[in-house]
Amino acid sequence: MSEEHVDAIVVGARCAGSAAATALAGAGRRVVAVDAAKFPSTTISTHLLFAGGVAELARVGALERVEALGAPRHDEAYIGMPGAEVRGTYSPVDGIAYGMCVRRAGLDLALVETARAAGADVREGVKVTSLVEEDGRVAGVRVSARGMQGEHTLRAPLVIGADGRRSTVARLVGASEHLSNPNERACYYAYYEDPRTEWRGTAAMWLAGRELGTVFPTDGGLALSLLMPPKERADEFRLDLEGEYDRTVAMLPGMAERLAGRTRVTKIVQSVEQPSYFRRSSGPGWALAGDAGHFKDPVTAQGIRDALRFGRLLGEAAAPVLDHPARLDAVVRKWELRREAECLETYHWTNRLARADEVNPLQEQMLRMLAKEPEGSRRLLDVYSRVRRPGQLLTPGFLAGCAVGAFRRRGVDRRALLRTLTAEARTELTTRRDLFRAARMR
Repeated sequence: MSEEHVDAIVVGARCAGSAAATALAGAGRRVVAVDAAKFPSTTISTHLLFAGGVAELARVGALERVEALGAPRHDEAYIGMPGAEVRGTYSPVDGIAYGMCVRRAGLDLALVETARAAGADVREGVKVTSLVEEDGRVAGVRVSARGMQGEHTLRAPLVIGADGRRSTVARLVGASEHLSNPNERACYYAYYEDPRTEWRGTAAMWLAGRELGTVFPTDGGLALSLLMPPKERADEFRLDLEGEYDRTVAMLPGMAERLAGRTRVTKIVQSVEQPSYFRRSSGPGWALAGDAGHFKDPVTAQGIRDALRFGRLLGEAAAPVLDHPARLDAVVRKWELRREAECLETYHWTNRLARADEVNPLQEQMLRMLAKEPEGSRRLLDVYSRVRRPGQLLTPGFLAGCAVGAFRRRGVDRRALLRTLTAEARTELTTRRDLFRAARMR
């Protein structure tokens, strides 16, 4: 068995892995990133970035490569539901005031190329088979590849698992979940040809009843059309995928109008089970980045942004202390607590939006009130861009005003509205409790 010593090993070379490898290599460290895929390679993903996510591409150094793929800039976003709609623009993040939706084959290849340009050794088609452990620490990995005789051992002071929700590294280190939430919505998406120029700069979402759908213009002259029906409808989709997809689009009149006359040009991709979680993400000689350590329901499209940001921050934090195990472990643990502190409120907000409930009068009133405010739509988009925390938008005063306005509307089922308010209060209490616990841990 051959053996090689490096400064850091990254398992998985997509968003989080490439960002971590780029930061480590940029700091002068010898880093090897391995991935079972060969790029360009796609993966299941809704791949939307708000302005804050595009800014993370720039911070990693990949934005120029990504923009060369030709995805249109989303200068505005739109949300529509029965009786209410809002359309707005983004507050600039590092001077960037637009979103993008970039197909993963091109996006991930651009990130891999960025890591290589920084000096990272990215090895494709390489699979981790086991970990190397010494004195109670992870000290490397054993890998195999097609055409490789036997296994090859890579040793390093730090192994970063950035290998997705079904992370091999997470499984091998026994990383447990300390927060989790089952998803209530499934995902079904496909690509449509999209010549409609009036929509090419808009990321749009529609809600009606319990249904949710989005259309995001993407590269290649296409648009990503995503449905997130209640998960219990999965059997209906399983029996007639294309028919049920089309019937569900028709339940969302605005989305149906957006796609009218457009041709679906790909198969429909589906993902039914996608629970949200935080896993323990640091230990002696190891860390978990991206979906390997933390995953949020795709309804708020935060995954790529967080993978890029916290992959980069992990690489930047670890690079100076790789030669000092005790300091390295402390730095990586501090990085994990920072990620949890920054993501926890958004995690609970996402779980709230991911409930497959009927659109209710409180939601409609919120959208009406935001649409009336001069900067209301921007305040909402700032939450998606992570410029503003959900609690800074959903203040007690704002929620009280929404509740009063909803109660005053004719035909509102006040008992149902009270149940909605009670559920919102419980969610807020859970969020505050977890934020308090995270603050104590820090």
